[in-house]
Amino acid sequence: MVATSIENNLLTYRGSNFLKQRLVLSTLSGKAVRITDIRSSDTDPGLRGYEISLIRLLDKITNGTKIEINQSGTSLYYRPGLLDGGVIQHNCSVERGIGYYLDALIALGPFSKVPLNATLKGVTSSKESPSVDYIKSSALQTLKKFLVVDDGLELKIKQRGLMPLGGGEVIFKCPVRKNIRAIQFDNPGMVKRIRGTVYASKVSPAFANRTIEAAKGVLLNFIPDIYLYSDQTKGKQAGNSPGFGVNLVAETTNGVFYSTDVTSNVVTKGENPSIPEDVGTSAAHKLLEEIYRGGCVDSSFQWLVALFMALSSKDVSKFLVGPYTAYTISFLQHLREFFSITFKLDNPKREHDDEDNDDDYLPGAKKVLMTCIGIGYVNMNKRTN
Repeated sequence: MVATSIENNLLTYRGSNFLKQRLVLSTLSGKAVRITDIRSSDTDPGLRGYEISLIRLLDKITNGTKIEINQSGTSLYYRPGLLDGGVIQHNCSVERGIGYYLDALIALGPFSKVPLNATLKGVTSSKESPSVDYIKSSALQTLKKFLVVDDGLELKIKQRGLMPLGGGEVIFKCPVRKNIRAIQFDNPGMVKRIRGTVYASKVSPAFANRTIEAAKGVLLNFIPDIYLYSDQTKGKQAGNSPGFGVNLVAETTNGVFYSTDVTSNVVTKGENPSIPEDVGTSAAHKLLEEIYRGGCVDSSFQWLVALFMALSSKDVSKFLVGPYTAYTISFLQHLREFFSITFKLDNPKREHDDEDNDDDYLPGAKKVLMTCIGIGYVNMNKRTN
């Protein structure tokens, strides 16, 4: 739900929807938030374990943050402190993948006082959150476009860990910037190659091979330049639960990356065992859907582009994306409430188009050209040399 009141730099919300969006934007804007009626009508009311884990993570990377949670967990007050960054370690809740926490760090990392060096432990691949491989192949590529110089940006998988017990470990390093640049990017180019990683932990190597063959069987009908890598892990490197999955990445001639990820079912949760051929085929079809949606970023990280466009230098930014997701629409609404910024949205056409001909629109799904003038956000936390 949208903010119900804005008083004395305090935004008030009701409900549990988009909690992470509100906390991330609160941390960047310095505006406090109060969120009430968090699942108050549910049989199990209040904040979930993974949400509390996120709040603890934000507390670790900031200094002076004030957090108040009522006894039932149905009300949260969050007043952000200064973004410190630095070296941290965090045990993420296994209810969500590490990706749930990583994308918040990617949004906040460039604006910290000192470069962020975070070690996160938990689930590296899950259905509820983007996998670490997905974030590495998509979100980091998006961040690089705004940082220009990406020295110090790194995401390393030390151990894999699948649902339900996790056991994975990743290291994320992010440099700091005084400000980020405005960008104009409206031509995604053509897909030139597809790469991918098929990971298998505590299962037979045949699972990975069968997944690769199934995915290639679909993708070779689209493009010949395909290479899928098998990452078979055992022992401690494989985490605490068996499983497998695949991350596929399509790269275009203009440096755009479309990515998708599919992970095997968790049998201990009552789901049917996954068949490798089904996992590979599903991942290939999902990747082709992302390519069809088009734009210069895949659908999962449209919100990240919108954030960096809004915070960029006081210049015009333009970015072409595919059809908006519900998550992106909500994020644009929150950007307006926290930073008082709005976007101009257009449906672009080909050059030399005919205004009366619907066939002149760019191929694929309906695209959106986002345009805004950045607020010139300055990282006041960054140390001066």
